[in-house]
Amino acid sequence: MTVFETFDAASLCPVTILVGHYGTGKTNLAVNLALGAAAGGREVVVVDLDVVNPYFRASDYKELLEGHGVRLVAPVLAGTTLDGPSLSGKVAPAIQWAQDDVFGNGNARLVIIDAGGDDVGATALGRFAQLVEAAPYCLYYVVNRNRNLTQTPGEAVDVLREIEAKCRLRATAVVNNTHLSDETDEAVVAEGLPFAHAVADQSGLAVAFSTAPQSLVQKSMRFEQGSGIETVFGVRRYVRTPWE
Repeated sequence: MTVFETFDAASLCPVTILVGHYGTGKTNLAVNLALGAAAGGREVVVVDLDVVNPYFRASDYKELLEGHGVRLVAPVLAGTTLDGPSLSGKVAPAIQWAQDDVFGNGNARLVIIDAGGDDVGATALGRFAQLVEAAPYCLYYVVNRNRNLTQTPGEAVDVLREIEAKCRLRATAVVNNTHLSDETDEAVVAEGLPFAHAVADQSGLAVAFSTAPQSLVQKSMRFEQGSGIETVFGVRRYVRTPWE
């Protein structure tokens, strides 16, 4: 039987970065992690670094984030009819803000960077690689077994290597975000576990945690599949398509 323990978002690295294939659910995860960390007492800044795809990104949830005390650093023209690939000058200061707290022996500040999809989306992150490496950081490779082009571990690892080359940073762990939107149930979560571990094994990493709908986590999930202990983070679905 697989037993699940809960992941605490307040324990995230001072600089936490989410990368992955398009549509794996990075933005919804970033929002959930930010809200969870803020509820746990961290000072949180979310950096929207997706300047490639103007849809489904953290900037669209500014009101939600700020309503929970989370600050947002967004592309210059995000949310306007002139939206374009223009990075905010506040990105580097935000990273430095988190680092200053680390070097001051604190652990209150947290920056979550929501990078764009694939290697193209991760290119903007490369601009800040040296600054990120100056202090402890976690770069999570978010995987979703149900996404096109990354349905085998080998395909997912290939995408990871392309992302790492463009952002000039190495991934530190895999996050299993296998889901089917509102149709996600115990079976979907369970089926994603061996996939995520295979990706982690082939890339020389560990699985930091898996996500599951908050309603399932509250039921203390236990599956008659596999064995050992898995770390799970309960999420709510905030990111939705325009037609929902």
